[in-house]
Amino acid sequence: MRLCRPLPATALALAATLAAGTSPCFAETSKPIPVNNPAAQQNTLIDLLALMSGHCKTFKVAGRTFACKTVAYAHGDKGRVNFAVAVDDPSDDSHVVSFSGENGKRADDNSYELPIDRMLLNSKDRPKVDGLPVPAEQTSTGLCRQTGNFAAKKVTDVTCSATDSEGRRYELLFVSDGTPVSVRRIRQSSPSIQDPFK
Repeated sequence: MRLCRPLPATALALAATLAAGTSPCFAETSKPIPVNNPAAQQNTLIDLLALMSGHCKTFKVAGRTFACKTVAYAHGDKGRVNFAVAVDDPSDDSHVVSFSGENGKRADDNSYELPIDRMLLNSKDRPKVDGLPVPAEQTSTGLCRQTGNFAAKKVTDVTCSATDSEGRRYELLFVSDGTPVSVRRIRQSSPSIQDPFK
Protein backbone atom coordinates (compact mmCIF):
# COMPACT_ATOMS: atom_id res chain seq x y z
CA MET A 1 0.00 0.00 0.00
CA ARG A 2 1.34 3.44 -0.88
CA LEU A 3 0.26 6.46 1.12
CA CYS A 4 0.63 10.15 0.41
CA ARG A 5 3.44 11.40 2.67
CA PRO A 6 2.06 14.91 3.52
CA LEU A 7 -0.42 13.42 6.03
CA PRO A 8 0.44 13.86 9.72
CA ALA A 9 1.49 10.76 11.70
CA THR A 10 -1.91 10.31 13.38
CA ALA A 11 -3.66 10.47 10.04
CA LEU A 12 -1.23 7.96 8.57
CA ALA A 13 -1.90 5.51 11.39
CA LEU A 14 -5.64 5.83 10.80
CA ALA A 15 -5.18 5.72 7.04
CA ALA A 16 -3.19 2.50 7.31
CA THR A 17 -6.39 0.74 8.38
CA LEU A 18 -7.48 0.72 4.73
CA ALA A 19 -5.00 -2.02 3.82
CA ALA A 20 -5.74 -5.74 3.93
CA GLY A 21 -4.33 -7.82 6.79
CA THR A 22 -2.96 -11.34 6.66
CA SER A 23 -1.99 -12.32 10.20
CA PRO A 24 -4.58 -13.61 12.70
CA CYS A 25 -3.85 -11.50 15.78
CA PHE A 26 -4.82 -8.25 17.44
CA ALA A 27 -2.37 -7.14 20.11
CA GLU A 28 -4.07 -6.13 23.31
CA THR A 29 -3.12 -5.90 26.95
CA SER A 30 -5.03 -9.17 27.41
CA LYS A 31 -5.46 -12.12 25.02
CA PRO A 32 -5.33 -11.46 21.26
CA ILE A 33 -8.57 -11.63 19.29
CA PRO A 34 -8.31 -14.32 16.61
CA VAL A 35 -9.57 -13.21 13.21
CA ASN A 36 -10.63 -14.87 9.99
CA ASN A 37 -9.27 -12.83 7.14
CA PRO A 38 -11.32 -12.42 3.97
CA ALA A 39 -9.54 -12.47 0.63
CA ALA A 40 -7.10 -9.59 0.27
CA GLN A 41 -8.63 -6.54 -1.34
CA GLN A 42 -7.01 -4.35 -3.94
CA ASN A 43 -4.70 -1.65 -2.65
CA THR A 44 -6.66 1.46 -1.82
CA LEU A 45 -5.48 5.03 -1.67
CA ILE A 46 -7.21 7.49 0.62
CA ASP A 47 -8.78 10.38 -1.23
CA LEU A 48 -10.44 12.06 1.74
CA LEU A 49 -9.78 12.10 5.50
CA ALA A 50 -11.94 13.84 8.12
CA LEU A 51 -10.71 13.99 11.73
CA MET A 52 -13.36 14.57 14.39
CA SER A 53 -12.71 16.02 17.85
CA GLY A 54 -14.68 14.81 20.88
CA HIS A 55 -14.88 11.72 23.09
CA CYS A 56 -16.20 8.17 23.05
CA LYS A 57 -19.11 7.76 25.45
CA THR A 58 -19.08 4.07 24.52
CA PHE A 59 -16.34 2.11 22.81
CA LYS A 60 -16.35 -1.68 23.20
CA VAL A 61 -14.35 -4.32 21.37
CA ALA A 62 -15.47 -7.92 21.97
CA GLY A 63 -16.92 -7.02 25.36
CA ARG A 64 -13.94 -4.93 26.50
CA THR A 65 -14.36 -1.22 27.14
CA PHE A 66 -11.73 1.22 25.86
CA ALA A 67 -11.18 4.98 25.74
CA CYS A 68 -10.44 6.64 22.42
CA LYS A 69 -8.24 9.54 21.28
CA THR A 70 -10.03 10.50 18.09
CA VAL A 71 -12.35 9.21 15.38
CA ALA A 72 -11.69 9.69 11.68
CA TYR A 73 -13.72 9.17 8.55
CA ALA A 74 -11.48 7.82 5.77
CA HIS A 75 -12.79 7.48 2.20
CA GLY A 76 -10.83 5.28 -0.21
CA ASP A 77 -10.54 5.95 -3.93
CA LYS A 78 -12.34 2.67 -4.68
CA GLY A 79 -15.30 3.58 -2.46
CA ARG A 80 -14.45 1.79 0.80
CA VAL A 81 -15.08 3.88 3.91
CA ASN A 82 -13.75 3.47 7.44
CA PHE A 83 -14.79 5.05 10.69
CA ALA A 84 -11.39 4.58 12.36
CA VAL A 85 -11.04 4.84 16.14
CA ALA A 86 -7.61 5.64 17.60
CA VAL A 87 -7.61 3.73 20.89
CA ASP A 88 -6.26 5.57 23.93
CA ASP A 89 -3.68 2.89 24.75
CA PRO A 90 -0.45 4.21 26.36
CA SER A 91 1.36 0.97 25.53
CA ASP A 92 0.47 1.00 21.82
CA ASP A 93 0.28 4.16 19.67
CA SER A 94 -0.76 2.05 16.65
CA HIS A 95 -3.86 0.62 18.35
CA VAL A 96 -6.67 1.42 15.88
CA VAL A 97 -10.06 -0.25 15.39
CA SER A 98 -12.06 0.54 12.24
CA PHE A 99 -15.65 -0.07 11.22
CA SER A 100 -15.34 -0.60 7.46
CA GLY A 101 -17.87 -0.80 4.65
CA GLU A 102 -19.05 0.35 1.24
CA ASN A 103 -22.16 1.92 -0.31
CA GLY A 104 -22.76 4.49 2.43
CA LYS A 105 -25.65 6.89 1.87
CA ARG A 106 -26.85 10.22 3.13
CA ALA A 107 -30.37 9.75 4.48
CA ASP A 108 -30.71 13.55 4.39
CA ASP A 109 -28.43 16.61 4.63
CA ASN A 110 -27.76 15.90 8.30
CA SER A 111 -27.09 12.16 8.40
CA TYR A 112 -24.97 9.47 6.77
CA GLU A 113 -25.27 5.67 7.10
CA LEU A 114 -22.58 3.12 6.30
CA PRO A 115 -23.29 -0.64 6.19
CA ILE A 116 -20.37 -2.47 7.85
CA ASP A 117 -18.97 -5.66 6.31
CA ARG A 118 -15.68 -5.96 8.19
CA MET A 119 -13.77 -4.77 11.23
CA LEU A 120 -10.12 -3.78 10.84
CA LEU A 121 -7.99 -4.46 13.92
CA ASN A 122 -4.59 -2.81 14.16
CA SER A 123 -1.79 -2.78 16.72
CA LYS A 124 1.96 -2.23 16.98
CA ASP A 125 2.54 -5.99 16.65
CA ARG A 126 0.94 -6.27 13.20
CA PRO A 127 3.12 -6.77 10.10
CA LYS A 128 4.20 -3.49 8.52
CA VAL A 129 3.94 -2.08 4.99
CA ASP A 130 5.76 1.18 4.23
CA GLY A 131 6.62 1.30 7.94
CA LEU A 132 2.99 1.24 9.11
CA PRO A 133 1.15 -1.70 10.74
CA VAL A 134 -1.34 -3.46 8.44
CA PRO A 135 -4.64 -4.34 10.16
CA ALA A 136 -6.14 -7.79 10.48
CA GLU A 137 -9.64 -8.02 8.97
CA GLN A 138 -12.63 -9.67 10.60
CA THR A 139 -15.73 -10.34 8.48
CA SER A 140 -18.65 -8.55 10.20
CA THR A 141 -22.12 -7.12 9.74
CA GLY A 142 -23.40 -3.89 11.19
CA LEU A 143 -24.09 -0.21 10.62
CA CYS A 144 -22.53 3.18 11.39
CA ARG A 145 -24.60 6.38 11.56
CA GLN A 146 -23.07 9.84 11.52
CA THR A 147 -25.22 12.80 12.50
CA GLY A 148 -24.16 16.19 11.16
CA ASN A 149 -22.91 17.54 7.88
CA PHE A 150 -19.38 16.75 6.69
CA ALA A 151 -19.54 19.43 3.98
CA ALA A 152 -20.28 22.04 6.67
CA LYS A 153 -17.54 20.48 8.84
CA LYS A 154 -20.02 19.91 11.67
CA VAL A 155 -20.60 16.45 13.11
CA THR A 156 -22.68 15.85 16.22
CA ASP A 157 -22.03 12.14 16.78
CA VAL A 158 -21.09 8.81 15.24
CA THR A 159 -22.68 5.56 16.38
CA CYS A 160 -21.53 2.16 15.15
CA SER A 161 -22.54 -1.37 16.01
CA ALA A 162 -21.21 -4.53 14.38
CA THR A 163 -20.98 -8.25 15.08
CA ASP A 164 -18.22 -10.33 13.56
CA SER A 165 -18.48 -13.84 12.15
CA GLU A 166 -17.32 -15.24 15.51
CA GLY A 167 -20.18 -13.51 17.37
CA ARG A 168 -18.06 -10.74 18.94
CA ARG A 169 -19.68 -7.29 19.19
CA TYR A 170 -18.09 -3.90 18.49
CA GLU A 171 -19.82 -0.71 19.66
CA LEU A 172 -19.05 2.97 19.32
CA LEU A 173 -20.82 6.12 20.47
CA PHE A 174 -18.62 9.12 19.67
CA VAL A 175 -19.83 12.61 20.58
CA SER A 176 -18.28 15.73 19.06
CA ASP A 177 -17.00 18.55 21.28
CA GLY A 178 -18.24 21.07 18.70
CA THR A 179 -14.85 21.70 17.08
CA PRO A 180 -15.17 21.87 13.27
CA VAL A 181 -14.20 18.66 11.50
CA SER A 182 -10.70 18.80 10.02
CA VAL A 183 -11.11 17.73 6.39
CA ARG A 184 -8.23 16.86 4.11
CA ARG A 185 -8.96 15.97 0.49
CA ILE A 186 -5.88 14.10 -0.69
CA ARG A 187 -6.95 13.55 -4.29
CA GLN A 188 -10.08 13.78 -6.41
CA SER A 189 -12.20 10.62 -6.30
CA SER A 190 -13.77 8.99 -9.32
CA PRO A 191 -17.20 10.46 -10.17
CA SER A 192 -18.70 6.97 -9.89
CA ILE A 193 -17.60 6.57 -6.25
CA GLN A 194 -20.03 8.10 -3.76
CA ASP A 195 -18.47 10.93 -1.78
CA PRO A 196 -20.52 12.38 1.13
CA PHE A 197 -18.97 15.81 0.56
CA LYS A 198 -20.55 16.14 -2.89
